[in-house]
Amino acid sequence: MATAIERLGRPAEPAARATPEGSPARTPRVPPALLGLVLPVGVALAWELAAAQGWIARRLLPPPSTILVQLQELAASGELLRHLEATLRRVVLGFALGVTVATLLGAVTGTFDLLRRLLDPTLQALRAIPSIAWVPLFVLWFGIFETPKVLLIAVGAFFPVYLGLEAGIRGVDRKLVEVGRVYHLGPLAMIGRILLPAALPAWLTGVRGGLGLAWMFVIAAELMGASEGLGYLLMDGQMSGNAAVILGALLLFAVLGKASDALLVLATRRLVAWQDGFKSGG
Repeated sequence: MATAIERLGRPAEPAARATPEGSPARTPRVPPALLGLVLPVGVALAWELAAAQGWIARRLLPPPSTILVQLQELAASGELLRHLEATLRRVVLGFALGVTVATLLGAVTGTFDLLRRLLDPTLQALRAIPSIAWVPLFVLWFGIFETPKVLLIAVGAFFPVYLGLEAGIRGVDRKLVEVGRVYHLGPLAMIGRILLPAALPAWLTGVRGGLGLAWMFVIAAELMGASEGLGYLLMDGQMSGNAAVILGALLLFAVLGKASDALLVLATRRLVAWQDGFKSGG
């Protein structure tokens, strides 16, 4: 009797559908990469259909097929590869410089209150300056060659990393800091062994934000008298009235930005594998 009552008190378990072989049926799971392509592919198909039906002006908004043909022509001539290499080089150098400086300043301002009160107000004020406002000053100081372009991208990558790390360190559990003091860790050891590892998720979030801004700032950087790069390709398409070149350059920016972000997440996934957060396993 007790067993029957216990069974009645339990919530009903959903019945599993059986396949012809007798094993429970499983709902097919769509890979996230394929699921993420549904929206852009759907938009491209609708765009192509609208252009074929004459619902949009092909001269101002050429369909995806025309854009791909334009990119193939640029690739066949070798011009596209030259522009891609120039933009990728600038983004990599500027991003690396910005992340390095931001990590150093974020670590010291997050750890030492005196340095935070001394440096943080100025850095927050500089953060409010629009990116394009730095262009005249950098051109005046460094000319129109590669140095000002790399520095402008570094400025864009700097602030998300700095803010993420500084806030992450200040939010570290006080108990972890007390453990470090019990073991008589010095300031550098405290930063390297306690604060930075605990603030690593916040730092990585800032790095991803900095990478996105590096791709945004490279356009402004390549307006400073550049003769190659995807930003130059955008301006060339505007001057020649070729909308397919402009849209092709925008498409390449989107693809490269997404690909670099995915590679960054893949490369740093193991560093935060210890996290047991919401949906951290999915």
